[in-house]
Amino acid sequence: MAKKKTEPKRNTAPKINAEIENAGTVVEQVIVDTLEKNYMPYAMSVIVSRAIPEIDGFKPSHRKLLYTMYKMGLLTGNRTKSANVVGQTMRLNPHGDMAIYETLVRLSRGHEALPYPLVDSKGNFGKAYSRDMAFAASRYTEVKLDPICAELFRDIDKDTVDFVDNYDNTMKEPTLLPTTFPTVLTNNNVGIAVGMASSVCSFNLSELCRTTIALMKDKDHDALTTLLAPDFAGGGIILYNRDEMDKIYRTGRGSVRVRAKYTYDKSNNCIEITEIPPTTTVEAIIDKIVELIKQSKLKDVSNLRDETDISGLKLTLDLKRGVDPDKLMQKLFHMTPLEDTYSCNFNILIGGNPKVMGVYELLEEWTAFREECIRRRVYYDLKKKKEKLHLLQGLAKILLDIDKAIKIVRETEEEAEVVPNLMIGFGIDEVQAEYVAEIKLRHLNREYILNRTKEIDELKEAIADMEDILKNNKRVRTIIIDELKEVEKKYSKPRKSLINYDHDEQEYVKEEEEIPDYPVHLFFTREGYFKKITPQSLRMSGEHKLKDGDEIMMQVESSNAAELLFFTNKCQVYKTRACDFDDTKTSVMGDYIAAKLEMEEGEVPVYMAVTKDYAGHMLFIFENGKAAKVRMDSYSTKTRRKKLINAYSNKSPAAYIRYMHDEGELAVFTSAGRMLCLNTNMISEKTAKDTQGVAAISLKKNHRIERVTDFAAENFADPHRYKTKSLPATGAILKSVDVGEQISF
Repeated sequence: MAKKKTEPKRNTAPKINAEIENAGTVVEQVIVDTLEKNYMPYAMSVIVSRAIPEIDGFKPSHRKLLYTMYKMGLLTGNRTKSANVVGQTMRLNPHGDMAIYETLVRLSRGHEALPYPLVDSKGNFGKAYSRDMAFAASRYTEVKLDPICAELFRDIDKDTVDFVDNYDNTMKEPTLLPTTFPTVLTNNNVGIAVGMASSVCSFNLSELCRTTIALMKDKDHDALTTLLAPDFAGGGIILYNRDEMDKIYRTGRGSVRVRAKYTYDKSNNCIEITEIPPTTTVEAIIDKIVELIKQSKLKDVSNLRDETDISGLKLTLDLKRGVDPDKLMQKLFHMTPLEDTYSCNFNILIGGNPKVMGVYELLEEWTAFREECIRRRVYYDLKKKKEKLHLLQGLAKILLDIDKAIKIVRETEEEAEVVPNLMIGFGIDEVQAEYVAEIKLRHLNREYILNRTKEIDELKEAIADMEDILKNNKRVRTIIIDELKEVEKKYSKPRKSLINYDHDEQEYVKEEEEIPDYPVHLFFTREGYFKKITPQSLRMSGEHKLKDGDEIMMQVESSNAAELLFFTNKCQVYKTRACDFDDTKTSVMGDYIAAKLEMEEGEVPVYMAVTKDYAGHMLFIFENGKAAKVRMDSYSTKTRRKKLINAYSNKSPAAYIRYMHDEGELAVFTSAGRMLCLNTNMISEKTAKDTQGVAAISLKKNHRIERVTDFAAENFADPHRYKTKSLPATGAILKSVDVGEQISF
């Protein structure tokens, strides 16, 4: 049987068109050009059109939502389903419905995120102070604009602000809202853009209006006297710091410390927390307290309950017998988010450009913006009144002979000739003639025309007044001031955030806990890693695990209760304790001190001092030849401070740092090839930490101290030639036969 001949399989894969130029070729692109073409437009869009608020206090998403509600008649009408508002807003903001609804929720009265909510809500909108309390779906909730929104849209139809096309050119939307008060500082606003962010805290409306008026009258007015401090929707207690507040008002950057508000119920022996900082949530506080209880760091609380209900936030802590509630709260303020910091960064878009401004400059910019709105409104009204005056002046001319006007109309054969004939007959222009021709037959009587023409004098007076306003900037500012007073009278509220002027500025003193005291070995490496290892673990361990190129610089035998002082390259010292670190093994790399102690950017530890009683001295030898011996107790503080600035002099880089219990001799080597045997007894002690000390070794220009080691006489052929009886000394040229052991840090 003959085999059937099989045809070769055809390749059915699509062929690449050989005519396509550079097909399959890898083209190299300059990364800078790619970023400029692709990433920069995105970054600018986020900055300008999404995350940073403008001078009216709103981001585009807020403005589009509020304007949609305004056009829906929700300023004076009844509430409507939130789903209706979300759907209509998509005509201006083509994002997902949930993104729009979340914006609506934050602006609502029910969410309690803003001290002056802009949306009057009905239904469950969640709570700003709760992480887990979710808001209901948009089909279940109802909204309308809050009455205060009347101040946002006042005269918006009088050309007070510019309008632009929406994304598909089917309708117009405002670029800004003509707010009659500084909404930019009335409600808190946070946004994260690309490469920058904005964080604006809220202020009390009454204080803000009074401050704006005062600054308009006197630019040198001290805002701290009228604008006392921020005022948050959730209340709390502000720990007042005048210098920090003045910094915020002048630069737009700074931080505000806010504490929770609590009361002690003596009958039930419990603490009731009713207000918390705006930067945290009830759940975060509960989680932290539970964690402290599990770690046995909080033994005074027997029970913790979240009793938040329809009446508001309430967190209850049942105390054990004999516990001082105020002392416990001081501990909780230190260890939990019950005291937190609100960071301010007043980054606002001005003319499309982001700019960080303080309260003074921000209110000045808002005043300039509002002045422009007033002028545009007055000009719009002026134009309308001039048009009306022009028509009435034409009507007044036919008052002289009404019969003549009627005769002209009756005798004109063609309708198109009525207006030209009236123009000729009474010497009026086309607009006036058109107006006269449209008068109803019933109004062609003397009484009607006389009543209408009486308005001419009133219009002339009003026009003159408006023209004077446009010429006189003082009158424009007077209008703004009157509007601010009206807003303050209508919508002002008492402060929610109390101000504590007499709080203790010192850091919280941590209670002396029972610290287990046992022997430990402390290791500090050149790269800034730290290990705490018990002797038993050290005996059973192998080699140390270190970062590539790293080495152990210090090894100290001490105890778990020892104090640790880490001196840094920025002349600062960070204080901690050995017990704050976990016991570890040689097989781990250890704790990176710069991160563990939250050091500044670019700051690294260069030396570790271990002490229990702060006895002895710290010795600093600087590259310029000076040496300082500072008493160790100069670094001791009554409070448990974590950081001390000016720990040593910054006039010259440190060539050697050492914690000395006893005096001794050191070998100081210079870049000139000289060596000096320096006895530390010859250096007088100082109490000032940042002292420059005394001149120890005389150096010629462009020379410096290179290294310092312990002086060992047996390492030198003639050790006496390097010693001196007084300071400063030049030292002796190092002989080639002499060898010194280099000890670095």
